[in-house]
Amino acid sequence: MAAPLRIGLTGGIASGKTTVADAFARLGVPVIDTDQLAREVVEPGRPALAAVVAEFGPGILGADGRLDRRQLRAVVFADADRRRRLEAILHPAIRAATAAAIDAVTAPYVVVAIPLLVESGQRAAYDRVLVVDCAAETQLSRLIERDRETAAGARAILAAQATREARLAIADDVLENTGSLAELEKTVRQLHERYLAIAARPESGRR
Repeated sequence: MAAPLRIGLTGGIASGKTTVADAFARLGVPVIDTDQLAREVVEPGRPALAAVVAEFGPGILGADGRLDRRQLRAVVFADADRRRRLEAILHPAIRAATAAAIDAVTAPYVVVAIPLLVESGQRAAYDRVLVVDCAAETQLSRLIERDRETAAGARAILAAQATREARLAIADDVLENTGSLAELEKTVRQLHERYLAIAARPESGRR
């Protein structure tokens, strides 16, 4: 049996990636959430958590011994070098978990939601890249409302990510998340049919 077509789903924070992933899931498409895998690899007792604590100190743990993500985010978003050191710890663990999840898929194609696809240099790992796009102003307002971030904090988060232009430069497909949920779901259904057709090709003809 041919390996599944691998769709890398990405976009800036608060662009609507989760909404798009959920729409694919409702169509019966396997969706791998790398944010969920990122949480799993730093569960208590996992090697990645021990490495993070060794690098950043026990202050990034909560009273229950679990990673305090808000505290860690405050540390790394303020310091690009520390953010790179964190990524050097977490990215290999997340990639290994992602590869294992993809290997378990038996469907024609799989959607892998990977927010830092550009930043982590993983374009070559996917047959196609789907970018969920919206204006930076929309991302800012969603971050402030959804995550209760300050305007300054929201801007710092956006500045730490790849630019909108860098994401669009690697996109095979772009979903403009500027309309209604019904419009988004219609576009996802169209992409679903397209991906099924591509998955039916020989693997050499999928790109």
